[in-house]
Amino acid sequence: MANAELNEANLKSCLSSVVDPVFEKPLSVSGFLKSVTTDDSSRVSVEVELPVPSYPKESELSELIQATIQQAFPECQDVSVKYSVNIRGKQSGGRIGLNVKNIIAVGAGKGGVGKSTVAASLAYALQHFGARVGLVDADVYGPSIPHLVGTSEKPVAQEFHNKDGQAVTRIVPVEARGLKVMSMAFFVEPDQAVIWRGPMLHKAITQFLQDTEWGELDYLIIDMPPGTGDVSLTLSQLIDLAGAVVVCSPQKVALLDAVKAVQMFRQVKIPVLGIVENMSGDIFGRGGAQEKGKDLQIPFLGEIPMNAEIREKSDSGNISELLTEELESQQYLLKVAENTSIEIARTLIEKPSRPPLEIL
Repeated sequence: MANAELNEANLKSCLSSVVDPVFEKPLSVSGFLKSVTTDDSSRVSVEVELPVPSYPKESELSELIQATIQQAFPECQDVSVKYSVNIRGKQSGGRIGLNVKNIIAVGAGKGGVGKSTVAASLAYALQHFGARVGLVDADVYGPSIPHLVGTSEKPVAQEFHNKDGQAVTRIVPVEARGLKVMSMAFFVEPDQAVIWRGPMLHKAITQFLQDTEWGELDYLIIDMPPGTGDVSLTLSQLIDLAGAVVVCSPQKVALLDAVKAVQMFRQVKIPVLGIVENMSGDIFGRGGAQEKGKDLQIPFLGEIPMNAEIREKSDSGNISELLTEELESQQYLLKVAENTSIEIARTLIEKPSRPPLEIL
């Protein structure tokens, strides 16, 4: 743009081809460039609106923007780049009308891989980044979320008014350290077994979503039952999920079941955001999930090491402290949440719509 006049239109045109280092898309495609202003003294201010609560390469993107402007307009030596966040989402609750931007299913091909621990820590990690988050315990046969988050409160029913002004009674979720939570464990005695067939499961999940006053959320995490049962089918019919996170441990027997979970989500047209390797370390090995992710062509969202502090905080109902205290595991949990939010935003940029579900 040699000899181009220094104005906002030319500056925007200049920056349109800058490729951000995380999503690898030009700013003209991603829509991250919110505003560009300049004044009489050739100072330029650029505002970038990020679609995720945590963006790991702000400094690199700032340098790219500054270098691009200064190359095109050598007189501009004062270029400031500011960031704001507007979390993107599908903003669709399907036919039940949830006011939630992104709904994430956390599943596993088998039990015992720490799926609920990952779901709860993912919720608190996203909250740590400043997002508004809720957590649904859809593992109705073995609901453990209330224990992990340290609450024994019971949800209450309250009257609200819908958009038409009509009074409706809805369930108010329990709050655990700022996180909105719903679980079957709130409605049964601690030693009571839930023995339900598919239709009852469908009704319970629908009530957790449709009849609960979640308010406005950026992310709603759903802790799925282990295996490949019909809860996934229920969710795919009810709501437009942002995607699924598959949890497994590194050993081969867990990876075999993780493959089944991935195929199940794909079959019901739920995007697979990636795979998490939990309990990584000397006992179960390391790297198996990352290799399996390559085979399945899905992102590797990160590893969570076998760590005594995770067990201790989970057992004591203080899993949120993994994100609020300076503990070794914090960096791993935050990286999983960061990568998960990035993969959601990536699917929205690259594939904005989901194909309809075909029931065979």
